[in-house]
Amino acid sequence: MRFLASAAPAALLCLLASPTSAQSGPDGPAVDLGEVIVTGALNPEDPPVVAEARRRLSRTPGAVAVVSAESLENRYAPNLADVLRDVPGVYAQKKWGGDVRLSIRGSGIGNANHLRGLFVSQDGIPFNEADGFGDVQMVDPLLARFTEVYKGGNALRFGGSLLGGAVNLVTPNGRTSGETASVRADFGSWRTGRLHAEIGGVRGDWDAFLGVTGATAEGWRQQSDGQQQYITANIGRTFGEDREARLIVQGAYIHQEIPGSLTLAQALNTPVMPAAANVANAYQRDYASVRTTLSTRWRLSPDLLFEGAVYGTWKDLHHPIFQVIDQQSRNYGAFGRLDWEGQLFGLRADAFGGAWYRVGDLDAQQFVNIRGSSGARMAKARQNAAALDVFAEGRLFVTDQVALVAGGTWGRAERDYQNFALPGVSTTFNLTTGKDYAWFAPRVGLLWEGPSGAQAYANVTRSIEPPNFGSLTPTVGGFADIKAQEAWTYEAGVRGRTAQFSWDVAVYRAELENELLTFIVNPALGIPAATFNAGPTVHQGIEAGLDWRFAPGWRLRQTYTWSDFFFERDKAYGDNDLPLVPPHLYRAELRYDHPAGWFVAPAVETTPSDSWVDYANTLKAPGYTVINLGLGWTLENGTSLFVDARNLFDERYVSNFGAVTDARVASTAVFWPGEGTSVFMGVRMAW
Repeated sequence: MRFLASAAPAALLCLLASPTSAQSGPDGPAVDLGEVIVTGALNPEDPPVVAEARRRLSRTPGAVAVVSAESLENRYAPNLADVLRDVPGVYAQKKWGGDVRLSIRGSGIGNANHLRGLFVSQDGIPFNEADGFGDVQMVDPLLARFTEVYKGGNALRFGGSLLGGAVNLVTPNGRTSGETASVRADFGSWRTGRLHAEIGGVRGDWDAFLGVTGATAEGWRQQSDGQQQYITANIGRTFGEDREARLIVQGAYIHQEIPGSLTLAQALNTPVMPAAANVANAYQRDYASVRTTLSTRWRLSPDLLFEGAVYGTWKDLHHPIFQVIDQQSRNYGAFGRLDWEGQLFGLRADAFGGAWYRVGDLDAQQFVNIRGSSGARMAKARQNAAALDVFAEGRLFVTDQVALVAGGTWGRAERDYQNFALPGVSTTFNLTTGKDYAWFAPRVGLLWEGPSGAQAYANVTRSIEPPNFGSLTPTVGGFADIKAQEAWTYEAGVRGRTAQFSWDVAVYRAELENELLTFIVNPALGIPAATFNAGPTVHQGIEAGLDWRFAPGWRLRQTYTWSDFFFERDKAYGDNDLPLVPPHLYRAELRYDHPAGWFVAPAVETTPSDSWVDYANTLKAPGYTVINLGLGWTLENGTSLFVDARNLFDERYVSNFGAVTDARVASTAVFWPGEGTSVFMGVRMAW
């Protein structure tokens, strides 16, 4: 009954956004189910390469989104939280530097640090380690032509079976970059500075792209200094239409101090202060990475296309926190996918299928932290992970407008761990252990498309998430008894685009078993998080995006996410709500573009209700409202200027926090304060 009682807003949004009531232009001719028709003037945020990505994603009978590089040109977007801010259903909030709490439909909500339950990649090559753990600090939004979002089970194209789905950035190349060269400079509050340059082009059968970014900032809070450098080189050669080979090499280095989390009173009253332990022990993160990919796209016949890649990544991490974490990891993998279009039983059909294998090893050591430097060695371990996904999905067009969809993925994951006893360190021990997981995750769906391109869809998907090494918490007795998280997700939605109005509304309900939840035991002492399997839990909600061009030059963009996550007859927590993700999140931007080339865009972000902090439901983080303002001007020579002003009224608020079991007895220094008033400016020149 809880879902039914809350479904009225979903029904209302679906009614308002339905293609029968929202169409404002004449119907075009009948089109293939995979096409999305856009009438009127071209959208500057939707160039042909991005429109093609939207068309491809529109074949998915579920919630997907595309964010173009053009939408980031006139604002300061240094991390994924800024890139994904207008994608409903995505919870992305900055903690410090480039560290972002990222969750889709409640994926990994209990994770105290970094990323779990969501596949984040560039060109299909994961930022996650082979065991699924990862972070997004290595992501440079300026080195992505566009970003794809596949929510939940809609990430099957990547072989994924995670609750959250996938976020995939696509690297520009010499044919898609859209410009021969460009230079950009951003600067602003807290001594923020960023320079970016790129060049690309085509010569005969060859194309090439090179992009570099360098950034530095002192940060709003104390103990927040940071710098980043990124480089991407992309070289390709074509061998005829739909036949190419491509080499992509990416490098990154990040140095970032860590200010630490605070109590609620500190976060609201003295938010710029750092946690005392973070200053005393010089908490920071130094991180270097090199990623190399050799990929191909090869048309085998008019109705059969192969795409595949082999890749390798190397990472080095020096991470002084409660101890100095020193890690080196190597990840390798290969994937191949066939796309087919033709007829089956005399009916139009298409399908894709493939396999993805990945393996990684990680050497981990821990040392006494002497103000950021390594003292005596306290721990040594090696982690080896491997995974295989075999996946397929097909569509059968039972009518010109209706397709039945079915697919699934078979997966296997291996976890092997070796711990070494160290002389003179009583807490270390010799241990060799391992664990394997295997599963099949099916998927069925239905997709309808009207003559104008408006779509309605529904699907049912099973998801599986085997625990990563951090969740398994090895001890002298071996791995903790942690089971894989499982879920069935039911989803339905509508979407469409016209010259004046676009809409994308989805409702979903995920019923989980063995959800991997984490609580912070004592962050002040740096004790790592503990993971447990919860009893039955439910994640359900509404994801709505509405974009209205209601007059010449005027545009109102709105996104709303309702998240209702709760235990279901849990032995310890009954029917309590799950913490972390706010129940309501609303963003709106009203933009006016003047024919002379300037624009003004006030915006609001609000979480109107409080959010639970603990599983016992005894403490809430207050909701907030922040007002932002964007300004810009494009000159005739292609130079563009912008001002991005944030939190104009200096609202004191909590952007996100960690979860605890019971705030009445546990430490609650888990809050990350939202940033105060800031102003960033930028200039961009393109040729």
